[in-house]
Amino acid sequence: TPDEFYVFKPTLKQGFKSIILKNLGRKTKKYIYAKMRGLKEVNVLKKDQLKFSLTGEEIMILAKWACQIEEHYQIPQDIEWAKDGKTGQLFIVQSRPETVHAPKEVRFYEEYQVKTAKKPILTGIAIGNRIGQGRVHVISDISKIGEFKNGEVLVTRMTDPDWVSIFPLASGIITDEGGKTCHAAIVSRELGIPCIIGTKKGSYVLKNGQEITVDCTQGLNGRIFLGKIPFKIKRYDLKKIPDLKTKIMINIGAPEIAFKTSFLPNKGVGLARIEFILAEKSEFIH
Repeated sequence: TPDEFYVFKPTLKQGFKSIILKNLGRKTKKYIYAKMRGLKEVNVLKKDQLKFSLTGEEIMILAKWACQIEEHYQIPQDIEWAKDGKTGQLFIVQSRPETVHAPKEVRFYEEYQVKTAKKPILTGIAIGNRIGQGRVHVISDISKIGEFKNGEVLVTRMTDPDWVSIFPLASGIITDEGGKTCHAAIVSRELGIPCIIGTKKGSYVLKNGQEITVDCTQGLNGRIFLGKIPFKIKRYDLKKIPDLKTKIMINIGAPEIAFKTSFLPNKGVGLARIEFILAEKSEFIH
């Protein structure tokens, strides 16, 4: 699971150092060049696991490059970068249009609601805001994707472009590794498939044939339940909501659901629970 860095674009463009959040990922394995040929996987030293992959200066450089690329193409971009392991030099290796969060007209708003006292068997990072249900199909090797059936939940360690052909068949996707910008996350967002990544042990805990529920309705907190948990889907036609004299504003306290909430008809944020954000992201000394 990679490190995460958040940079605030408006103040970045004004020349300020605008890093607002850094989350340390789980980096227990890495690939190095093998002596003979190819790559081999090795363990990462504990002291290196506790280091961020980028310095503050490098984060700012990449953020500025991203803004320049976005301004050039005049559309939000999905950008990949690399860092030379010997020289430390940064490179942009790919840029393509970002199709999920790019501005577009939203006519309908869907709200998935699930209520249960049952404890999840696994948790991870939720991608999207939907719920999926189906039978588990653990696939450990790309050579076995031909066995995957329509409506099953794909469970694997991690995916790459070779797996895309079975994504449209899946009612949900679960991976052991990955972050919000990994392959499984990007493709799942575009296809609207409930996906939970970074479960650490999903492919070991879950067994073929188990009925499960993949719940992505709780912000970034993805939950996986054994069995089919009842849920409801509310669908609103935003064109049919009447104009009101009273300004309806949003009460929000979780940054991860701010984008989803923005599609509700609203006149802005009436109350932002800043104390929740500070309590979660800051360390206080009493």
